[in-house]
Amino acid sequence: MIIVDEALRLREAEGNPVRVALSGAGFAAQGLILQLKRPTPGLRLSVVANRTMATIEQVLANLEITDYVVVEDEEALRGAIAADRLAVTTDPVLAASTPGTDVLVDATGEVEYAARVVLAGIGARKHIVLVNAELDATLGPILNAYLGLPNGPQLVMTALGTTGAVFVGLSGYALVSRRDFSFMGAFLMVGVLVAFLAGLGAIFFGMPGLSLAVSAMFVLLMSGLILYETSSIIHGGETNYIMATVTLYVAIYNLFTSLLHLLGVFSNDD
Repeated sequence: MIIVDEALRLREAEGNPVRVALSGAGFAAQGLILQLKRPTPGLRLSVVANRTMATIEQVLANLEITDYVVVEDEEALRGAIAADRLAVTTDPVLAASTPGTDVLVDATGEVEYAARVVLAGIGARKHIVLVNAELDATLGPILNAYLGLPNGPQLVMTALGTTGAVFVGLSGYALVSRRDFSFMGAFLMVGVLVAFLAGLGAIFFGMPGLSLAVSAMFVLLMSGLILYETSSIIHGGETNYIMATVTLYVAIYNLFTSLLHLLGVFSNDD
């Protein structure tokens, strides 16, 4: 702890404090804001981002913080950071991706939304701190493992971009063509069951080749599931939109992690 304090004091003396961008304005975020806004040598809270401006304003008012500036674009945010003023924004991705901060702290308590913000921070080569048990328990360990690789950030961003392209492309095709893909239901159910059992076999028997094949199977199956679920929503086969949202989230999550596994294997020089 003494070593950390000394390092922070040195950065303060050099005029180069660790600048922090915070995503979220809930209970956990309030404690972080209070701690970071105290005179802490070497640490600066530079940005607070939340989707609802009224929530940010209420939190800052509760903490008796009045000196801040509202920003809506990268130029304004860069200016606030350069002027050493606290900036607030309703665009967490802007806070995560804009240069000028060193650390991105996510305290939103969500998974899908937080994952997009965190990946934007990774793309901007920021250090990531998760105060988000939901994300930390799902994507956290996976992202941490891949980011430890020499080309980790590139792998993660490539997997993310490919996942987004596949989802938009397949959903767009289902919307435009209006084709009914309900016939895929039984095939997908059996395919996921087979892939799941094969995945267990790969784990228990230590078969890397089978694990790779399972990831490839999941890429195809989750692509099919996106088509199937989008078609079901369009044609009225799925009226429980909460369940539809969960299904699409699971498909996107598995598609992303499977692509990440495949990219990690094929980019490994060892």
